Amino acid sequence: MISPLDRFARFPLAHLPTPLTEMHRLREALSRETSRKLPRLFIKRDDCTGLAGGGNKTRKLEYLIGEALAAGADTVVTTGAAQSNHARQTAAAAAAAGLRCVLVLFDTVPYQGHAYRCSGNLLLDRVLGAEVRIVPGDTDAVAIFGEVMGEIEAKGGKPFFVPVGGSSAVGALGYANAYLELAAQLDETGLLNTALIHASSSGGTQAGLIAGAALRGRGPSVHGINVYRADNEAMAEGIHALACKTTALLDTTAPSPDAVSLDGTALGEGYGLPTDAMRKAVELVAHSEGVLLDPVYTGKGMAGFIAQLLEGRYADHDAAIFLNTGGMPGLFAYEEEFAAR
Repeated sequence: MISPLDRFARFPLAHLPTPLTEMHRLREALSRETSRKLPRLFIKRDDCTGLAGGGNKTRKLEYLIGEALAAGADTVVTTGAAQSNHARQTAAAAAAAGLRCVLVLFDTVPYQGHAYRCSGNLLLDRVLGAEVRIVPGDTDAVAIFGEVMGEIEAKGGKPFFVPVGGSSAVGALGYANAYLELAAQLDETGLLNTALIHASSSGGTQAGLIAGAALRGRGPSVHGINVYRADNEAMAEGIHALACKTTALLDTTAPSPDAVSLDGTALGEGYGLPTDAMRKAVELVAHSEGVLLDPVYTGKGMAGFIAQLLEGRYADHDAAIFLNTGGMPGLFAYEEEFAAR
């Protein structure tokens, strides 16, 4: 059977399908903290997509690099914060496809740790051969991107711009496909009433999952944990708009605004800023399951998920699945947060 996803250019990058494993020991640890019923707990290991440390952006980049190659581009330009996982994976994807890569990284996170400025994803960006430009957080984005694209064109190059997080409708196709993959894995387990929980930031992952749910018509409900913006309502509206653009590409029914479930309680003081709950969640999952989360995305996402479980969320479900979207290299950038613990 031909899938609507087969119509789109795709450059293979990821090791798929990623594993789906049960978290028995985490469930045992949480059961000691609450008398509430807990569902079975699983983790979808998209940290194992295989490209330069793995992560969710690899799925998006399969379609985005496919689009870039189809357009005849020779250089990929993208953006993010200094410790962007997306930037690291874009640099790796460009290398794999034989393209140049320019990263314009905005210094927006008021985190002053020494390691944050030189290690983690920043180190890997340079090892992967990307040209890295770090600009002040208040830099005019339109102006700087126009400048970079103009420089490339002036030298005879053909640039292709990838938005922050790979969060365009084309990029979101990667997570429409991921939803179909996960739903098929859950069918094999015989689990029917399930929920999928993940850290949500630039919106492409959640929009793609919602589009995948619309395409398939059945499968796990999708729930985002906001780790990105203080205005939760505005973020949810943006995710819905992107999900509608993605379903339009797939010629399937647009989701209603109610399809966007977004919990804004785990963000803390802001994007990239550590919280005690994040530290505890990262250490709990590491100690109980041997799985590494990251300080910016999956750590806060897991903290939000744990809080939901302890409050009784998903108690009526057969299983709740946490999507590990990757980001482990970010741990090295936040060395001071975990030192001597």
